[in-house]
Amino acid sequence: METKMQGSALELLLGQALAERNETLATAESCTGGLVGHLLTEIPGSSAYFLGGIVAYSNAAKVKLLNVAALTLEKFGAVSRETAIEMADGVRSNFDADFGIAVTGIAGPMGDPSDKPVGLTWLAISSRTETFTKSHQWQGDRSENKRLSANALMEFLLKTIQSSG
Repeated sequence: METKMQGSALELLLGQALAERNETLATAESCTGGLVGHLLTEIPGSSAYFLGGIVAYSNAAKVKLLNVAALTLEKFGAVSRETAIEMADGVRSNFDADFGIAVTGIAGPMGDPSDKPVGLTWLAISSRTETFTKSHQWQGDRSENKRLSANALMEFLLKTIQSSG
């Protein structure tokens, strides 16, 4: 009987990079609803580097579980660079991880009351010394936007790790 390799090449490469450096990761997810954590844990041995994640879909959860400032949400909105940074910092701190990664966005099909477009996604990486952000504007349906966001976040972290030597 043929066996299928678990996980995709991206999750495998990210896991190898973290394991080789003996570094750990925690996730803060909003629009992806836990998809990043799911994908990471498809890799056998991921417990060596993946500490856990928080799915903070509501603003109240972002404040309570990730220490996002209510003022940040009020001033910039849930889908913003500022919120993504505070989510990544909060999850890294909560898990005492080497990296905290975060994703917040509008998966669709409906937009956000602040007129931010469907498909807008903010990604953030918080390391112990630096923070990195990136945004994307996806054009897919809800499921595709979630998948694209999850993959983009993992790829962003992998490239960040690789570029830091």
